[in-house]
Amino acid sequence: MILTTYRRDGSLQMSPNTMGVDDAERLVISTYPHRAKVHNIRRNPSVSVCVLSDDFGGEWVQIDGTAEIIDLPDAVEPLVEYYRNIAGEHPDWDEYREAMVNQGKCLIRITIDRWGPIAKGGWPRHLVEE
Repeated sequence: MILTTYRRDGSLQMSPNTMGVDDAERLVISTYPHRAKVHNIRRNPSVSVCVLSDDFGGEWVQIDGTAEIIDLPDAVEPLVEYYRNIAGEHPDWDEYREAMVNQGKCLIRITIDRWGPIAKGGWPRHLVEE
């Protein structure tokens, strides 16, 4: 997915990310507090996300929302939920928690304000021979 935030001057800043969905159906991104997207969200929490399918010509959707930054130590358990929802169970949760703290991670959590429509990729229908 591509996350769009707003720079100080109002221009757009985009970054590719791996995203998950938490148990409350918010979008979540694991990141570092010094990244541009985090600084931008702290100033202006309005964000847009373009979620792409694995197939370049596949479906995609735009999601607009309000983001918040969860910093350590409050981020540890939401980071556990993020990992669990994306990858399943970790072999050693204590080790994972320690790694998140040692790496200084934070979590971006996006509450969805609106989304859609789900768009189809590929060539416009009038250009495709039948």
